[in-house]
Amino acid sequence: MKLKFGEILDRHRVRLARPDALIHLALVGLASGFLAGFVIVLFRLVVEGAQAAILPGGGPENYESLEIWLRISLPSLGGLIIGWMFYRYGKGIQLLGVARVLERMAYHQGYLTLRGFFLQLFGAATAIVSGHSVGREGPHVFLGAAAGSILGQYLELPNNSIRTLVGCGTAAAIAASFNTPLAGVIFALEVVMMEYSFASFIPVMLAAAAANTVSVAVIGGDPAFQVPELSMGSLREIPLVLVLALFGGAFSALFVHLLQRLAERVQVMPFWIRTTLAGVGVGLLGAMVPEVMGIGYDTVNHALLGQIGLNLLLVMLAFKLLATVISVGMGIPGGMIGPALFLGAVLGSLFALVVNSMVPHLGVDVGFYALLGMGAVMSASLQAPLAALVAMMELTYSPQIVMPGILVVVVAGLVASEVFKKESIFTTVLKTAGMKYDSSPLLQTLRGVGVAGVMDRRFVRVGQVLPLERAHEVLANEPRWLLVYGGQHPVALMPAVELVRYLQGVAKADFNNEPIDLMEIPGQRLQLAPVSLQANLQEALECLENAACDALYVERLTAPGVRRVYGILTRQSVESVYRY
Repeated sequence: MKLKFGEILDRHRVRLARPDALIHLALVGLASGFLAGFVIVLFRLVVEGAQAAILPGGGPENYESLEIWLRISLPSLGGLIIGWMFYRYGKGIQLLGVARVLERMAYHQGYLTLRGFFLQLFGAATAIVSGHSVGREGPHVFLGAAAGSILGQYLELPNNSIRTLVGCGTAAAIAASFNTPLAGVIFALEVVMMEYSFASFIPVMLAAAAANTVSVAVIGGDPAFQVPELSMGSLREIPLVLVLALFGGAFSALFVHLLQRLAERVQVMPFWIRTTLAGVGVGLLGAMVPEVMGIGYDTVNHALLGQIGLNLLLVMLAFKLLATVISVGMGIPGGMIGPALFLGAVLGSLFALVVNSMVPHLGVDVGFYALLGMGAVMSASLQAPLAALVAMMELTYSPQIVMPGILVVVVAGLVASEVFKKESIFTTVLKTAGMKYDSSPLLQTLRGVGVAGVMDRRFVRVGQVLPLERAHEVLANEPRWLLVYGGQHPVALMPAVELVRYLQGVAKADFNNEPIDLMEIPGQRLQLAPVSLQANLQEALECLENAACDALYVERLTAPGVRRVYGILTRQSVESVYRY
């Protein structure tokens, strides 16, 4: 029974190596979506339960009710605990969240570890509960992506499928976090996978739907923010929308710049000192303006309802910016989407109040501009305009926001990237941590196809010395390749046609019935090296370059000391995938 199951799983592995294995990808995407959904819901319940237990009034973000000494000591203690946790168990891991997922996708085929999973789980929970200015979405993305990745590794799926499962986990995380399945799909494709294809859409969409189902069943289906219907007063407000976009782009560039500078300066410090200092800094800021502590969704909702005065908005904007820069720049393992939404909502609300004070007869809707500000800052700081636009619509159930929203996210993103030359906040965090990031279209193409999807299975394993009768038997099956073994390992790859030519020459010369040494007869022989069945074409090309050979044999360890060869991969077959 085990053998039959193993054979079935092997066939699925080979099939999943192809980029068009829609049914198989859909099934694994659905499974990863449910798994990630349960992980995210569990994380939210633990964090919100802990907040309700320690904060006055039982509210999840009621840090304003804490006494001043608690607002200082709580994040300080949280930073110290996080520092100790990473020092004791991190084994060199200091960067998590979305940036870590991008790095693992770029250089490690999406492989995420259980160590990173638990560090993110407990580290982010500690950061959020202790009031650090970070979001829950970045940790959610990492946890969801790790759940999908670990599932794929456990099943020994091809690496191109593991990359897809990371995208599925990402979409599931955003869907379960905000109750925004469509925004989850767009974020996964736009930021993490950077791929828009039918084959990638199907599993990612199913994963988002599955996770959203779990979230709605356990937590409920209410939108993240409860706001009335928002809309633009008239087309005459379009110039104001564009001005807000300019401010949003410039402010986002400032946000990224400050974060970059601080992260660069503190890299020389021990990690535990950084996180402890971050806690002290956030605590001091929270002592003066407690609204900046925690994720701040309650404050975002008040900004959308136009319930915050101009002076308080200005103070919160400055203090939240500093608190977030300190938290994230010093290494606290939290997300940046939540703070971006907070800053955007406050910026947009502040802009609308200023306009109303200068031109009272316009009477612009404060909530409408707060929502546009959220999209502007999210788009510009994350460099994810489509995800920001869809999030704006799904978070508030306001489809009428689409037209002005497009203007805001595009203009704000262009201002930050083209005028101020700032990359996304995730890429910036990666580079300041000393990690490179490459996402060229060629690499994306190669990473999306497994070796099993391209390999040639028309081969026969033969020994170096072949009796004449055995040679005829081998050729009767019309193989394309002869995998020549010298002992227990292949030593060369020979086109079968070379043996055919030799045998034709033997027949004409009427030689004696002597064994054939395949390493001695005239003909083409390719040097070759092994490659894992799980590898994708990027890894195969690297194997070819490192081994200075022209062919690979695809193998997998099926039992201790037993390696099964599945197929042959030549340099030409790899290059044919991306050559016109």
